[in-house]
Amino acid sequence: MSDKSKTQDEDLPHYDRPTGGWGSVKSLATIMERSRPDPGVMKTLWRQNKPGGHMCTSCAWAKPAKPHPFEFCENGAKATVWDLTSHRCTPAFFAENSVETLKSWSDHDLEMVGRLTHPLRYDASTDHYVETTWAEAFAGIAAELQQLDPKSVVFYTSGRAALETSYLWALFARLYGHNNLPDSSNMCHETTSVGLKKVIGSSVGTCTLEDFEQCDMIMFFGQNTGSNSPRFLHNLQAAAKRGCHIVTFNPVRERGLIEFVNPQSPVQMLTTSSTQISEHYLQVKPGGDIAVLAGLCKRVLELEAEKGGVLDKTFIAEHTKGFDDFVRSMQQTQWADIEQASGLKRADLEMIAAMYATAKKTIGIYGMGLTQHVHGFVNLAMYVNLLLMKGHIGRLGGGISPVRGHSNVQGQRTVGISEKPKLVPLDKLAEMFDFEPPRDEGRTTVEVVRGVLDGSVKAFLSLGGNFARAIPDQGQADPAWKDLTLNVQVATKLNRSHLLVGRKTWLLPCLVRAEEDMQATGAQAVSMEDSLSNIYGSVGKRQPASEHLKSEMAIVAGLAKATLKPNPKVKWDEWLGDYSLVRDLIEETYPDDFKDFNARMFEAGGFYRGNPARERVWKTESGKAEFTAPKVLSALGERPGKGEFTMITMRSNDQFNTTIYGHSDRLRGLEGSRYIVLMNPDEIANAGLSEGQMVTLESAVNDGVERRVANMKVTAYDLPDGCVATYYPEANPLIPLDYHDEESKTPAYKGAPVRIVV
Repeated sequence: MSDKSKTQDEDLPHYDRPTGGWGSVKSLATIMERSRPDPGVMKTLWRQNKPGGHMCTSCAWAKPAKPHPFEFCENGAKATVWDLTSHRCTPAFFAENSVETLKSWSDHDLEMVGRLTHPLRYDASTDHYVETTWAEAFAGIAAELQQLDPKSVVFYTSGRAALETSYLWALFARLYGHNNLPDSSNMCHETTSVGLKKVIGSSVGTCTLEDFEQCDMIMFFGQNTGSNSPRFLHNLQAAAKRGCHIVTFNPVRERGLIEFVNPQSPVQMLTTSSTQISEHYLQVKPGGDIAVLAGLCKRVLELEAEKGGVLDKTFIAEHTKGFDDFVRSMQQTQWADIEQASGLKRADLEMIAAMYATAKKTIGIYGMGLTQHVHGFVNLAMYVNLLLMKGHIGRLGGGISPVRGHSNVQGQRTVGISEKPKLVPLDKLAEMFDFEPPRDEGRTTVEVVRGVLDGSVKAFLSLGGNFARAIPDQGQADPAWKDLTLNVQVATKLNRSHLLVGRKTWLLPCLVRAEEDMQATGAQAVSMEDSLSNIYGSVGKRQPASEHLKSEMAIVAGLAKATLKPNPKVKWDEWLGDYSLVRDLIEETYPDDFKDFNARMFEAGGFYRGNPARERVWKTESGKAEFTAPKVLSALGERPGKGEFTMITMRSNDQFNTTIYGHSDRLRGLEGSRYIVLMNPDEIANAGLSEGQMVTLESAVNDGVERRVANMKVTAYDLPDGCVATYYPEANPLIPLDYHDEESKTPAYKGAPVRIVV
């Protein structure tokens, strides 16, 4: 590539100030003005992510044992303010607005109506949601479930539900008779769960916060810390200041990995001085990460051959398998092919490889830029190869560290939310609750959508989230939701999934995590797990938005009790009255991970549940960490043909997953419409387009299905050649359902071929 792989093109839209600082303060103030929470929100933010406080519902980054005075970031504060809005979405609102009318509203405007206040039932005769009672809702939903084949029913979970709720949701599903338990991980980090499990025997990352205090090199692939997990910037800033080398590979130049002003630092805030984060920033082609990693591995092997002492040969001999085949594969890989697939120069890759060769403790960070590809597994396997070469897994200051989005998406898998029976201690559950759990494979997200399309899925129960908006192939799936027998949505605010009604549809409003959860034995606490495998307790103190709201636990228990036959070992009322009893069940089910759960849940900094790979215990098929030889150099499933582009989807600075706080993408210098297509100026000219022109994007996957998103504005931006960038979820209709990672079925949102139609 040209030099723009290293420096920002100043003539194109960009944010010319550091991440954090006064820009974050101003952005949060804008959301405060729109949401209009009461003044008590500041007390809530003061408690956020602190021992004895409530845990943020935004990202899953770790909470330190010694928190900052304000232990929240811009996005975490936005999430809390968004939850605690003074706006209310009441039955009167639905009396005035039909479902068909609301379908024309934007995602942002739907949520801006405010907090849902009453349980609601869809009335098909009027096309309106109408107020109902909880008793009527539980009885009506149970009556439908009792008539259906359990295998035709899906229990989906967003990444926010607490460990206690998730455990009971999974138990409810299996007592009812199915393993159809997809969650938001299926759409983002399932490649991690499957890929890391295969090569190091752990389905999660191996790092803790202590590693970030010890490392001397950090590499980033496909992760946008500034927008998605800004509290992580504190750790990166500290690492950069002590001389740790930070190197980033990403198609887009993201400000959070370039420079940062710490809002906790009066000196930086007053002087506007900043900390440089990335020492080197290379703009790799979409899908080119395998080639980058191959280049780094190839050069490290060359350096070992030239002077020795680079590889950790003792570690390789004692702890790994497949090294010789991997070496032969790298020796046979040509530099010309690496440069072509990555879009980077050999000299740049050799420079980074030389830095890595001398580093003693290296951490590999990644996000969905690696996982959401057809060959996402190969991305992760190659990353692990690079770290294994120098023994950086199971070493203090080193490891592999995926950065998760939802606050408890990792923890839900830990306590049984999984469509894969082999990952759940079913024999233990059978013994504890005196039933025979289903043993067949459940449905992943991709298989759920396919089931909605072909009619084999009859009912969909969603514990939070906005599933219909987050999935690929939205345009194909949207019309099919009306054929469901049952659609149940547990939510805090109105979103698009609630408007795709089935024959019977209920909308059940719940508390947010910051609100007080009063049950029979008093105020209750819940818990969650972060990206680094630490468990935290969370206590809400705010007055609920409506007296008619129930906790997620109460909704799960109410549905289960109404649906299932009585079982003396299944004590829904007792569990609902005292959540500590559910934590006892979790500990009994998973004793190695949750020993002394109730006693430890409020430990400062959380308690670490452990990771065998961190101890160099490899729970793989071979009992060793696995080197793998890559079968491809590009993670793309289909290379773009003539006149085609590789599309990546992005989230804005004013967004958390499908929640759109506003239309400012401050950290990229973009404002206004989210229906834009970003291209570099040369590509705009070569395609015969002009900036500001309105175009249609069309899928270039040749499967006989027409997929289009119209009225997209061409916008010049600093991107690699052959690439266009769009926003998620607006561009999701262009991602075919079957265009996903080969191993995990994670949709390939970061590398789909498209055409531009004028």
